[in-house]
Amino acid sequence: MNDILFLIGDTPVRTGMALLVCGVLALSLLLVIAIIIARTARTRAAVAMAQAIRADEMEERLSEVLRIQNEAAGRVHEMGQALAGRQAEMARAVNERLDSVTQRVGQSMEQTTRNTMESLRALHERLGIIDNAHKNLTDLTTQVTTLRDVLANKQARGAFGQARMEAIVQDGLPKGAFAFQHTLSNNKRPDCVVFLPDQRPLCIDAKFPLEAVTALREAKSDDARKLAAQRLRQDVMKHVSDIAGKYLIAGETQDTALMFVPSESVYAEIHDGFDDVVQKAYRARIVLVSPSLLMLAIQVMQQIMKDARMRDAADQIRTEVMNMMGDVERLRDRVSKLGSHFDQVSEDVRQVLISVNKIGKRAVRIEELDFGQNEDAPSSADSTPTDLFPGQSRALQAGE
Repeated sequence: MNDILFLIGDTPVRTGMALLVCGVLALSLLLVIAIIIARTARTRAAVAMAQAIRADEMEERLSEVLRIQNEAAGRVHEMGQALAGRQAEMARAVNERLDSVTQRVGQSMEQTTRNTMESLRALHERLGIIDNAHKNLTDLTTQVTTLRDVLANKQARGAFGQARMEAIVQDGLPKGAFAFQHTLSNNKRPDCVVFLPDQRPLCIDAKFPLEAVTALREAKSDDARKLAAQRLRQDVMKHVSDIAGKYLIAGETQDTALMFVPSESVYAEIHDGFDDVVQKAYRARIVLVSPSLLMLAIQVMQQIMKDARMRDAADQIRTEVMNMMGDVERLRDRVSKLGSHFDQVSEDVRQVLISVNKIGKRAVRIEELDFGQNEDAPSSADSTPTDLFPGQSRALQAGE
């Protein structure tokens, strides 16, 4: 019993002392187990009592529900009786309303008859107004004739075509993308120019060969029709030559110009009956357009300008994309560093688990020690601690 098992610093630990410590630990463990069992019993008793209280409450609630259900059934019966009474009252009220409606319908029919007679009188009055409108129509015909006279004047007709072209251009293009009466380097002024992305203006000039078209339409003989057709060809080609000579400047304007014909019917007459004139105009790099075709051309120009703005912004977009790629690279590096931190934490946890397993194994080895050895056995204080707890002895001797 006085054998020395190991040393704690300079103090020897003997067998009796070790048994005493083990006994105290065993008693402490039994005391803890008893306390746990007592608390568990109290908890179970409290749970049982709570369940009993809940059962009583459920019975009370069930009885209350039954009472409320009976009261609801009574109320439903009373409501049914009240509803039947109200239904009878509603039937009487509906019959009374039908009678009143019938009387009102009769009165309304009489009133409708009177209104019809008044409407007929008003219709006669309107016929007189229509007569006045006919007179106004005659005046309008006179005004149309005046408009024809205006179109017969070349200057007035040119102003009309230019105004229509300006309206189409202003509706389709933003400000700054076009200009009216823009002066070129040869001091010529086209009716309109459109500034395309290469900063070379596209010239548009309004022409209205109305006299030749009118003569062609009014021609009644073949000779008159041939003369009118020849005149139309000459007028259109003269306009084409004037536009090509004045508004096509190499290096300054676009290679093509537009000749605006402000009348769909006149344009259709030229395009359908004088294909040779249209082809010659194409070869002279002059394109004839009607109001609808000019609208389409303006939309195409607007799309071209939009594409040019997008190309101008492409460099800025590329720069932003490169900056975004740099941010992505930095994010990848930071995520990699974060992953390495997680790997280090996992390794530390693994090492802690290894240490816990070693501590458990050493506790098992302590429990398996045989304390019933012979008293004559060697009792060297140096060999026993070294064989059983070599690392622990060195740590204890180091004062840890």
